[in-house]
Amino acid sequence: MKASDLFIKALENENVEYVFGIPGEENLDLLESLRTSSIRLILTRHEQAAGFMAATYGRLTGKAGVCLATLGPGATNFVTSAAYAQLGGMPMFMITGQKPVKLSKQGHFQIVDVVDMMKPLTKFTRQIVSADNIPARVRESFRRAEEERPGATHLELPEDIARDETNVGVIPASFHRRPIADEKAIVRGVDAIREARRPILMVGAGANRKTSSKMLREFVEKFGIPFFTTQMGKGVLDETHPLWLGNAALSDGDFVHRAIDNADCIINVGHDVIEKPPFFMRTGKRTVIHINYLTAEVDTVYFPQIEVVGDIANTIWRFNQMLEKQSHWDFSYEDSVRNHLDAHLAKGADDTRFPIYPVRLVADVRKAMPDNGILCLDNGMYKLWFARYYRCTQPNTMLLDNALATMGAGLPSAIAAKIVHPDRKSVAVVGDGGFMMNSQEIETAVRLKLDLVILLLRDDAYGMIKWKQANMDFPNFGMDMGNPDFVRYAESYGARGHRPGSTEEFLPMFEQCLNTPGVHLIDMPIDYSDNDRVLNREIKELSAKL
Repeated sequence: MKASDLFIKALENENVEYVFGIPGEENLDLLESLRTSSIRLILTRHEQAAGFMAATYGRLTGKAGVCLATLGPGATNFVTSAAYAQLGGMPMFMITGQKPVKLSKQGHFQIVDVVDMMKPLTKFTRQIVSADNIPARVRESFRRAEEERPGATHLELPEDIARDETNVGVIPASFHRRPIADEKAIVRGVDAIREARRPILMVGAGANRKTSSKMLREFVEKFGIPFFTTQMGKGVLDETHPLWLGNAALSDGDFVHRAIDNADCIINVGHDVIEKPPFFMRTGKRTVIHINYLTAEVDTVYFPQIEVVGDIANTIWRFNQMLEKQSHWDFSYEDSVRNHLDAHLAKGADDTRFPIYPVRLVADVRKAMPDNGILCLDNGMYKLWFARYYRCTQPNTMLLDNALATMGAGLPSAIAAKIVHPDRKSVAVVGDGGFMMNSQEIETAVRLKLDLVILLLRDDAYGMIKWKQANMDFPNFGMDMGNPDFVRYAESYGARGHRPGSTEEFLPMFEQCLNTPGVHLIDMPIDYSDNDRVLNREIKELSAKL
């Protein structure tokens, strides 16, 4: 069998459904083998976008998404995608081509040491130097990508190795289960919660697994302990639940941070220091219980007193069996926090100003989106408003990145979400800055005949950095930009463009786009003038009074 055929058979053995990417001449043997396989090639317009799609596929399915690029510039375009998957805990497997390694007549043309380049960005990276090694290398790539903590892996397949002959077969996946936490650690964690007076539950990205979500729902219902979510933990628990205390979208000073400060025991489920920390450790003030698949990475802002390391769902199940509701638990302060938070979240939801006010925008989007609809956020100022104000009721219904926090991922993520869940609504929420970094993927969405809405929030600037610049009392400089006519731009790709003329027009237009087949772009101007007043001052002043 030709080595490239064996490589594709190894992918089929891993139940790969799609390969996202852009092949080059060094991939042509692999491409021919792919053509006759059961795997579908999703041809993209940029390798970075292909990587974002593969990572999002992994995030939604738990199976490693696969992406393909050629050598040199194709491979280097995977760098941001690799970091996105690695920091975000998303299983992804990258394949890149290379010149012949046994005899090349092109000198060092396009040669970059891709394997060395990928080492700090992946869990596993190798160059394949023998066709016989393909099954083991592919199996190991998937195993590493998918085991906790998930992340990125990479193999380089030189073109001369790809056309070699081999007689070896694929290696099937082994049966395995995640290790469970030690009994003594479970007892120590349960005792700490039992003895606390004001315990609080924090839910992070690592808890975003079906069984973990189920066990956490039982935990909250059984014990009545209030909870809050990190940005990447949104939706693990229903944020319309009466015990939800908010989302840690802001770094400090929000209502939820007052509840955190008041707590004497924080039960941290699935959060690690790769995601921006929602609280800072304070020696001697409270007990922090770290519940995760891996041990805590100690940092100046995070050094938990108790670590319960093992399968999260099993840990919470055992907590549910061993813990009893305590009469001395006092959540009266948390009730006050929740009441003030609810009142503040509603403030501005009916604002009629135009360009649209962020709170009104989020409220209207929430009205139109079904509970299982998927919002895929790019990175920009709107991310804070959506994370704080949009209440998710189901896991993985808001895909945002608070680990690498890269621009350019919103549209590719929404495309991948629609491919994975064709029966659900998929919306890309993007700023004009981040959108233009991968806007060419509109053509990919149109070519694939996807039903997709792109909600483009236009402020003609790099808004978040402009906000930070103002926070530091620097004059406005270097952040404003021009834009194309986004309606005509979308239409040039075969999509449909829309531009509301008032805030009142937005909701019915958005609902119409959600329910009309095809790719739609809504060019929505947004008013960020309240960023500083609300996010920096008002919230802190109001919460400080609690």
